[in-house]
Amino acid sequence: MKAFWPRLLTTALTALFAVSASLAGTIHGSVVNRTTGKPVPNTDVDLLSPMRGMALLASVKTDAQGQFTATNDSIGAGPVLLRATYQGVSFNAFLPPGRPQADVEVFDVTKDPKTIVPASHVIIFQPRDGKLIGAEEYNVKNSSQPPVSYFRTEGNFEFAIPDKAALQNVTATSSLGMDVPQASIDKGKGLYAISYAFRPGETNIRLSYELPYPGNAATVKLPATYAGMRLLLVAPPGVTLTGDGISAAGQEQGMNVFLHDALAAKGSLAVSVSGVGAPQPTEAADGQSQQQGQEGNSRTQGQQVDVAPPRIDDLKWPMLFGLAALFALGAILLSRKQVVVAAALEAEEAAPAPSKKATKTAKQQTSVEAVKESVNANLDSLKEEVFRLELRKQAGTISEEDYAREKSRVDNLLRDLVRG
Repeated sequence: MKAFWPRLLTTALTALFAVSASLAGTIHGSVVNRTTGKPVPNTDVDLLSPMRGMALLASVKTDAQGQFTATNDSIGAGPVLLRATYQGVSFNAFLPPGRPQADVEVFDVTKDPKTIVPASHVIIFQPRDGKLIGAEEYNVKNSSQPPVSYFRTEGNFEFAIPDKAALQNVTATSSLGMDVPQASIDKGKGLYAISYAFRPGETNIRLSYELPYPGNAATVKLPATYAGMRLLLVAPPGVTLTGDGISAAGQEQGMNVFLHDALAAKGSLAVSVSGVGAPQPTEAADGQSQQQGQEGNSRTQGQQVDVAPPRIDDLKWPMLFGLAALFALGAILLSRKQVVVAAALEAEEAAPAPSKKATKTAKQQTSVEAVKESVNANLDSLKEEVFRLELRKQAGTISEEDYAREKSRVDNLLRDLVRG
């Protein structure tokens, strides 16, 4: 029975890609300014292929009504990233395979720092290979009315890392759901900034760093950049966190959770960390033990355990059956696998020229494998979303109303996927 669902998935995906191939070639769309509600004429729109390392498929301009049409043989055969440049800022939209219509939303740009409010701050510690890995996540809200985007080229979001820490990477994830690597601006003395266009809604800023961990123990001085945010500290079993004002708050999905009241701006908190942590491999749906791959972002840098509720893994294969709903999210997640897919395509191009039929079959198989990978990434994304939502509730950084709304949204997504 277990083999039935994978075979059904492969067959369905092959059929869907065959249908989408017939729609390949042309995309019609528009660019709309959501601040004013009006179309945006004469603006540049680039169409990029996430499956080919963000290769440029087409570049067009909108007409007087904000409409555009782009043509390329590769359009429709895979997901497409649409990027419109407005007031010097890039705004993106994702288009699943086979969909010929797309709209790109842009916003007026402001430099007012009051546009955004950092709402919560989570810090995860994970010993690894004689080092202490720190992973932090800021939840940032933009509730501007009318809706505007906040951006400054000199840096519009600052964060500080502990003394002796070596910054590894920084990413930003907006409501589109894609992690976008960010270039950090070093302002000295452990203070950094990024220049990122904060769209209306919520954005998660994630960062990771390495700290010395001699004798499996260290005292970490955590600096505060923003006031009013209650701290949520997380560590795997086997790792102890102590410090003034830190209180244990039990476990959440197998991780130890600790709380601390909000720090003053430019204040700090000394945390003593000790222990190596217990290894906790994840179990895949087929019963084989798998370790989560490193994605080069703060989520995987900071966590080595499966933090998903078991009910999501139980629904794994039924969720795969909801392909129509999955493609709406799959376009985003496919872009996170661009290195894997691009490598496969390059290998195909380097091989001797096969027949047209063999080439078509090989491309379909490559596309199917890419979507299978995106399915697993989609499940990981859902698991993370549930985990972060529960952590925010426990930390008291989300209202009951917002929690209920977000939980309902996730439940509806799962329900839709199961129903197909």
